Amino acid sequence: MAAPTSKDEKPSAGGGFFASIASTFSSLTKSVNGFLGYEGLEVVNPDGGTEDAATEAQKGRWKQEDRDNYWKLMQKYIGADVTSLVSLPVIICEPMTNLQKMAELMEYSYLLKLADECEDPHMKLVYAASWFISLYYAIQRTWKPFNPILGETYEMVNHDGIRFIAEQVSHHPPMGAAHAENEHFSYDITSKVKTKFLGNSVDVYPLGRTRLTLKKHGVVLDLVPPPTKANNLIFGRTWIDSAGEMILTNLTTGDKVLLYFQPCGWFGAGRYEVDGYVYNANEEPKILMSGKWNEFMSFQPCDSEGEPLPGTEMKEVWRAADAPQNDKFQYTYFAHKINSFDTAPKKLLASDSRLRPDRCALEKGDLSKAGAEKSSLEERQRAEKRMREAKGDEYKPKWFDLTTEISPTPWGELEVYRYNGKYDEHRAAIENSDCVAEDVKAESTEFNPWQYEDSVVAAA
Repeated sequence: MAAPTSKDEKPSAGGGFFASIASTFSSLTKSVNGFLGYEGLEVVNPDGGTEDAATEAQKGRWKQEDRDNYWKLMQKYIGADVTSLVSLPVIICEPMTNLQKMAELMEYSYLLKLADECEDPHMKLVYAASWFISLYYAIQRTWKPFNPILGETYEMVNHDGIRFIAEQVSHHPPMGAAHAENEHFSYDITSKVKTKFLGNSVDVYPLGRTRLTLKKHGVVLDLVPPPTKANNLIFGRTWIDSAGEMILTNLTTGDKVLLYFQPCGWFGAGRYEVDGYVYNANEEPKILMSGKWNEFMSFQPCDSEGEPLPGTEMKEVWRAADAPQNDKFQYTYFAHKINSFDTAPKKLLASDSRLRPDRCALEKGDLSKAGAEKSSLEERQRAEKRMREAKGDEYKPKWFDLTTEISPTPWGELEVYRYNGKYDEHRAAIENSDCVAEDVKAESTEFNPWQYEDSVVAAA
């Protein structure tokens, strides 16, 4: 049985009333772009405030001069994958790296404890799918994380018994790998994205490979997430939407979850909505799932036609925790925890994201210093690349190994990195030693992901 479609099917714009609205909206958009001097640059307000589109287009974090300059820089990339083509200004960044953002999935790890201990194979998938959906609350933030430097890492402990390690394993193309584990689960991801820049928006396609193992029964799950779109990058209020299918497959039994993320329609209709089913290996629906990816998920047993079973009711399985009010970067309490040293282990790796000088400066509100530090790090990274090529060296990550496996995804093939276990050995040696823990909060701790210590000279 196919996954359900939206309860609010978009009416056809082929004629009549809706065709009139579509024509009016199109004309209004063109008039806004003409007013701004950028024809074809669409400004989309998800709340439908089209009565003053010119004013709407002027909203956002950019000054007009900055918008003009940035548009001149970016327009040549329209239609291209801009993942690693452009050095972006810190004005659009949040004081966190992509490696740290990968760790935000760990917030609701209690769902994996429930999944691991659950004997019902279909409820296992309800808990696991809800855990994956929980990350989308963080994805809706409109600030961009820093791109990690090659060799950069992020470590996290002191949360639900989890040991988390992530590493930037490739610079061109940008790729990160992460491993997380506690007594109930083991999680591995090779993260890579493909983008398509459209002028005032960018489509983001996740080419990553995700594997989750529930330890009690050795169940292995594979995830294919939906694409994401960032709207109004230069003009208007930036907002994020995810639309399409999420598929979570139990590779052990053949059961799967197929959920449909509704696209944001006119005046915000359908925004955030998710619905679908848990299917058995014979593709028969067993459990209905429904909710909003930024708020909650619920479930209800269903019959072979996908209708709720009589005498059952929809039950909530996950709800997003309360977040700080008016937070500058739209952070959750857990996001602040990730950025803090409270989740850092003893003798933090010098390559850890927390120690990046540009990230630290932005966190303190010093945009000028953050921009200068970011440029300095990027130049040293380029110097290391030149030095590596001159020496004929091949870069090899420390904590992950490149395998011969090529994983297919809906948007392209992916080289897979596998956790090599050396981080566990490293951490165990430190924890079993008698050495006094270093003060990782010390400002003198220098960020050091570098392969060659003398590359700073080459970058000068």
